Amino acid sequence: MSTCSSVSRDLDEPVSGTAATARTWLLLEQPGPWGAKALTSSHLDPALGRALEAAAKDTGVRIVLIRRPGRHADRRMPATRRVYVAHTVPGNVWLRAATTSDPGQLLDLDFAALGRGDHRTFDAVLGGRPHDGDPLALVCTNGKRDRCCALLGRPLAAELATSGVGGVWEVTHLGGHRFSPTVLVLPYGYAYGRAEAHTLKEVLHGAREGRIVLEGCRGGSAWERPGQAAELAVRARTGEDAAQALSVVRTAGAAPRWEVTVAHTDGRRWQVDVAQGAGLPPRPESCGASVLGSPARMDVVAVHEVRVATALAS
Repeated sequence: MSTCSSVSRDLDEPVSGTAATARTWLLLEQPGPWGAKALTSSHLDPALGRALEAAAKDTGVRIVLIRRPGRHADRRMPATRRVYVAHTVPGNVWLRAATTSDPGQLLDLDFAALGRGDHRTFDAVLGGRPHDGDPLALVCTNGKRDRCCALLGRPLAAELATSGVGGVWEVTHLGGHRFSPTVLVLPYGYAYGRAEAHTLKEVLHGAREGRIVLEGCRGGSAWERPGQAAELAVRARTGEDAAQALSVVRTAGAAPRWEVTVAHTDGRRWQVDVAQGAGLPPRPESCGASVLGSPARMDVVAVHEVRVATALAS
């Protein structure tokens, strides 16, 4: 059976620079079935879902629903639900956890502040505290968006959970169905495509130690797509794997060409030239697509270390 993910794999489509963009992720536990637009088509009150979508718009916060791996159809609603919020911008990465019996409380959050990396309203409204468990592995399993996410994502989530990996959740949407199984790892916010259990265990082990594994990495969600590709290219060039060592400090230009400046905490800088290409030959960008497409790809053309001049004493 040909699927969008099998075609993408056969064509060896690069995964770098394809992660969803969000400075801050807000995760709400919602058992039961999910529709294609889960915030408004699940057992969550659709009016609340619409209000949350409106509150988060243009704030840098992305809201997704999560559930434990395993059977989910019409499962009994828990009395309290887990809520997580993670900020992914290097230098201010954090992951907070809370529980709530009333998801409507999320409307009392200051979404603009969360997008800036300020978690005080999360703590005040929900009793948030630092997450002290394993990194979170969010596996996209929403078959109503694309069958690949269910066919490939659900078995991966189940395998990880049954093998004792902590922090595993199914999640509603991470984008890039054709890279299924797709996984987001928090707190650092790096996404992975075509994930397999053994490599993902290495990714999670690295995250526990504050390291980023490059194999299968789609990019860090804190950056736009050209920045994601540029930062990964610098990691590949230098061997730098510390999670918070690199930041995208400037992106100049517009499609189809950008100059991205990547900075290291030790003062080094690189200029990375990124070009937008088209995935050829045309292929289904999702299993539900009625027409073939040529998905944009981020091609790193050049990486130059920038020598920072030092002022000489007069």
